[in-house]
Amino acid sequence: MVEITVQTNGPGLYEITHQVARHVTGAGLLTLFIRHTSASLLIQENADPEVQTDLANFFTRLVPPSTDPSMAYLTHIYEGPDDMPAHIKAALLPTHLSIPVIDGRMALGTWQGIYLFEHRNQPHQRHVILSLMTTD
Repeated sequence: MVEITVQTNGPGLYEITHQVARHVTGAGLLTLFIRHTSASLLIQENADPEVQTDLANFFTRLVPPSTDPSMAYLTHIYEGPDDMPAHIKAALLPTHLSIPVIDGRMALGTWQGIYLFEHRNQPHQRHVILSLMTTD
């Protein structure tokens, strides 16, 4: 098992494909797990950055900050207006991924990349655990 650290600078998708790939060898099943309740992991298109922008904008519209009148029902608000919405987004999106590994390479599609999706406004150091179950 390996833990990688990802520095974020606010909400958005941060591609970590190359950082993960450095730790992949052999063949088997790679599991990634994020150790936080206000960020997520995604496999998404990495060719056009507008995809990441549109996803981030969609989730902001879907789950706005607690200061938005539509979110007046929230009670967990003392850690900032982005905190409980971040927990909701993380509940809707994956916190772990499984990726087949063949001949030392992740079996991702041509336009697929691995992303950490930061849901909080402030910079954070996020920790992702990588575990490779080998079939070699």
